[in-house]
Amino acid sequence: MLEHGGRLRRAASRYGIPLAEWLDLSTGINPNGWPVPAVPAECWQRLPEDDDALLPAAQAYYGNSSILAVAGSQAAIQTLPLLRGRSRVGVLAPAYAEHAANWQHAGHQLIELAFHAEAIERALDDLDVLIVINPNNPTGTLWEPDRLLSWHRRLSRRGGWLLVDEAFADSIPEYSLAGLPVRPGLIVLRSIGKFFGLAGIRCGFVIAEAALLARLAEALGPWSISYPGRYVAAAALADREWQQKNAVELKQQGHRLQQLLQAAGFAPTGGCDLFQWLANEKAALLHDALARQGILTRLFDSPASLRFGLPKDEAGWLRLSVVMQELGCKKRAG
Repeated sequence: MLEHGGRLRRAASRYGIPLAEWLDLSTGINPNGWPVPAVPAECWQRLPEDDDALLPAAQAYYGNSSILAVAGSQAAIQTLPLLRGRSRVGVLAPAYAEHAANWQHAGHQLIELAFHAEAIERALDDLDVLIVINPNNPTGTLWEPDRLLSWHRRLSRRGGWLLVDEAFADSIPEYSLAGLPVRPGLIVLRSIGKFFGLAGIRCGFVIAEAALLARLAEALGPWSISYPGRYVAAAALADREWQQKNAVELKQQGHRLQQLLQAAGFAPTGGCDLFQWLANEKAALLHDALARQGILTRLFDSPASLRFGLPKDEAGWLRLSVVMQELGCKKRAG
């Protein structure tokens, strides 16, 4: 099993700090997500129905009618590798490791690529599949849509796939491919777990050609998303006023987090609206020092780095600022 953020209970046990006293910055999930209303009782009593409000809401939000709802984009990440014969799959690192792990587990050949366009361009003719996370998790690297479409054209000529994971793209729609007309070999993954802060309902979407979506749906089976999950997701996707307000707030908070870390002497290496990424050879020591203060971050080994999510409230922002300033002073003192 791969490591993920959000393992707060394990950290609480290890450091002897009660759960309620932690500031959890280990995920890239919006800490002030969409306000979920009371769920009608019938949602708990009936099986999910595919012809409810979810797909129309998703089609309107993403601007595309060729879309499949899945149990979080993770369900697609695990299943899509099973829908191709053995392929040469280009993956970037560091990146969300579930992509590489699932393609490898399905018997495909992984080709790790450096994080610059020239390396991808050189390798593209030797690939059957290229996986891009845009913006990348955890580095925040962004790829322009025109470049991605150029890579797609080269892959699709040979029956290849470009798989673009846009889990963190909601606040930067100008970089998204979701609303473009579907075309052979272009697969876009979306999630409402991050921007909407609704990771717990396990709802995501795949945008692709209808034939591929049909194969994916058959492999996943019926009732992949619960009735309550579908109800909440549909309502969140339809709430344009909250979405617009949230997009502005997340941009402000992402910038605030960047400035906070920089002011403390830990200038981020990259990031996006929902997290900041700090590559540092002493990342493990910094992670431990923060954890001893009840602040949980996401530690990466290769390269040694930390990802900081957004604090939920002003108390959290102040707490992070004070601790980071203290650690920055210690670093400067030697």
